[in-house]
Amino acid sequence: MTVPRILSAGHINWDVTMHVTALPDPDGEVLIEQLVQSGGGSAANVAVALVNLGHSAAVYGSVGGDDAGSMALQELDRAGVDTTHVQVHADKQTSVKYLIVDAAGDVMVLANDGANEAFSARSLGEDVFDSIDHLHLTSQEPAVAAALAEAAHKYHVTVSFDPGRRVGDRDFSATIAACDILFLNQHEAAELDVSSIDAVSDDHIVVIKRGEDGALIHTPTGEQTHSGFDIDVVDTTGSGDAFAAGFLSTLLSHSSPKPKLPTAVDAYELPLAVANACGAVTAKKPTARAELSYTRIESLLQHKIKEPIGE
Repeated sequence: MTVPRILSAGHINWDVTMHVTALPDPDGEVLIEQLVQSGGGSAANVAVALVNLGHSAAVYGSVGGDDAGSMALQELDRAGVDTTHVQVHADKQTSVKYLIVDAAGDVMVLANDGANEAFSARSLGEDVFDSIDHLHLTSQEPAVAAALAEAAHKYHVTVSFDPGRRVGDRDFSATIAACDILFLNQHEAAELDVSSIDAVSDDHIVVIKRGEDGALIHTPTGEQTHSGFDIDVVDTTGSGDAFAAGFLSTLLSHSSPKPKLPTAVDAYELPLAVANACGAVTAKKPTARAELSYTRIESLLQHKIKEPIGE
């Protein structure tokens, strides 16, 4: 099996996750049941998950020249992610996100942008695109995302995009039009206006993540669904990133470099199932990252798919 090299571009954060039984009322107080600090940021999360699933993955983004930035990079290095292209801005603070997770696993996020959007498209040499097979974009400055997608296509590199929570606050129309695969959850899909959705032409793939109800994929030749998995949710942080990694890992591993996306809708059945399984495994962990492996994922899938996934 060919294992393409994937570059994930976007946020690299440091997460402080607090688990509570319920959110406090105004002027109220609740006990923090568990507090965990770890690396986060969608681009970083996807890269780590891809490495866990057997891929060669690099991340492009920026951190500050502080302890949080050092710890975030150390975690990525230990995970086997190529951090060569990460920019360190000594005069900025690394973006720290405070995640409050309730008993149902739902997340409230308090964030400062910090250094996580201090990178530009110009700072990434175009020769990088000649060494990768796929570019995955996560939330970032819209102009940067669009420029990276344009550069990737010059080198016949396929592009996926997961705009994240701020999709309604930013104009990502150019990147949406340029990507080959668009990942959205139900809230994000509802936030996009008709003109943005129309920018996705008939040769694009749109994947809608539906949480406990699984996922739906729109392709040029039809739709495919997967019902998801019945699990006890601990923390949904990072589940969407794991979903994207599982989908891309399975889809691209069945292609030859430079990968071409399949046209038959049936070709997306297995990637969608693996994506849901990766999201489910991650939702059972108290942080944004879980130790994914195809052996672990296959144990969830064995009663729902007919073909082995492979390492």
